[in-house]
Amino acid sequence: MNEERLKSEALRYHAEPRPGKIGISVTKPCTTRDDLRLAYTPGVAAPVRAIVEDPERAFRYTAKGNLVAVITNGSAVLGLGGVGPLAAKPVMEGKAVLFKVFADLDVFDIEVDADTPQAFIDTVVRIAPTFGGINLEDIAAPQCFEIEQALIEQLDIPVFHDDQHGTAIIVAAGLLNALELQEKRLEDARIVCLGAGAAGIASMRLLIALGAKKDHILMVDRKGVLHVGREDLNPHKWALAADTDRRTLAEAMDGADVFIGVSGGGLVSPAMVAAMAARPVVFALANPDPEIDPDAAHAVRDDIVMATGRSDYPNQVNNVLGFPYIMRGALDVRARSVTQGMQIAAVHALRELAHEPVPQAVLQAYGLEALAYGPDYILPKPVDPRLIDHVAPAVAQAAVEAGVARVGYPRHYPVLKATGS
Repeated sequence: MNEERLKSEALRYHAEPRPGKIGISVTKPCTTRDDLRLAYTPGVAAPVRAIVEDPERAFRYTAKGNLVAVITNGSAVLGLGGVGPLAAKPVMEGKAVLFKVFADLDVFDIEVDADTPQAFIDTVVRIAPTFGGINLEDIAAPQCFEIEQALIEQLDIPVFHDDQHGTAIIVAAGLLNALELQEKRLEDARIVCLGAGAAGIASMRLLIALGAKKDHILMVDRKGVLHVGREDLNPHKWALAADTDRRTLAEAMDGADVFIGVSGGGLVSPAMVAAMAARPVVFALANPDPEIDPDAAHAVRDDIVMATGRSDYPNQVNNVLGFPYIMRGALDVRARSVTQGMQIAAVHALRELAHEPVPQAVLQAYGLEALAYGPDYILPKPVDPRLIDHVAPAVAQAAVEAGVARVGYPRHYPVLKATGS
């Protein structure tokens, strides 16, 4: 689509007929005198007193248990950089739409003008009683790591930084399937990750938790390979630095089984892909332009499994496959946090769903006659209606097993086998 046409349509979409993408709906009748008596004074005093006696009753008498805060400081918005909190608001509203459409979760989007990580942390801590969960969004690395960890330690509700863990979960699910198709094992794979920010670091951490070998991973940032001889690495990069004499992206990719790009468009050449090991996996996830165009990659390799972040190519790695359902599952058991076991449960739920027959509704949505697990289908499609019934229950059960749930596994959820996470 022409860029000017897209811009015009997007601006009209956001402006008309009512500015913005979200609103608030009232869930109780409020038309009679009796309604008003119950909704506000004097009736509202009854739930107030009940919550004073037992704070857990807030989940019964208020919207807290189904309410998520999508919060940003605007320091790393999509591919636009540090545009600031106000300009980030359309993106946060968009996230709210996805939470509501895919998981029926209500959202307040909150844009915080904070000069320091501590100021941001203090703001979120003070408003946290309002919410059942916190979704951090578009916060630059490395401050995102400090912010998330501090909030996890200080709050008793799930704190989830989607740019880190949402990306990591979808990458891991897709990669496990891609490696299976390529007849390779994660623990044997030599992995190159281009991009050492929030998404890249979180993805490598999760892959290591799933069995990848740290000494098989080479991370690359703007200055080259993260190696133990570099003196410019923050603690998060240093933890993934390799003892290697490889210095450039081209050197790193020579003989690699897996390339994961969370960086910028056009940074990988066909020659780099050609130099990878037999039956490689390439995840070129930069948006809107991938690190290498799929056609260029396929031109030099006929044994490749490839994914991008785009919907117009096979195997889209899209965070919407994860975050709505992860938070849905966490809130349905009133989880105090999102544990690594809950993340791993989401990985396996997504991986396994891609093996199942694809519903006709999904085929129709994409104009396809057939679609089955294979090199061009390693992840469920975002419109797959089964996602909520696979991912949310897996996350909820993992929360119960980890001991972070306030209530038991919901009766209306399907019976699952133990996750062991």
